[in-house]
Amino acid sequence: MPALFLNILKLVFLAMLYLFLWQVARAIWAHVGSGAEVDRRRRTGADIVVVHSDGQAGLRFAVRGGVVLGRSDDADVMLDDPYASDFHLRFGTENGQVVVNDLGSTNGTYVNGRRISSPVSLSQGDAVQVGKTIMEVR
Repeated sequence: MPALFLNILKLVFLAMLYLFLWQVARAIWAHVGSGAEVDRRRRTGADIVVVHSDGQAGLRFAVRGGVVLGRSDDADVMLDDPYASDFHLRFGTENGQVVVNDLGSTNGTYVNGRRISSPVSLSQGDAVQVGKTIMEVR
């Protein structure tokens, strides 16, 4: 009986070790990816994807320079959200990083759940919320 228990324990250990190594390899590949793609994104900014919205989920736009979001037809990206101001926020690039700036909106702009009052540098995976609309930096 103890020999069977030890053999099962060895198999469980090996399975856990393989799962761990597989996760490490996936994380490294996701981080490194294609070298040309990584260099292109560093030089030119990032993409913003709407991950939660009543009508615009899946919308993707590039931040190359400055992009103004709001309910107005004159905004670069029109938001279909009743809680968004006409010109709500601006995404821009500064020193190779994406920066978000609230443009004095009534209901505010939130980065990772915190309301912002000054420009904030964003990283990949950060969430930006305007009303019910949630966007993610990719």
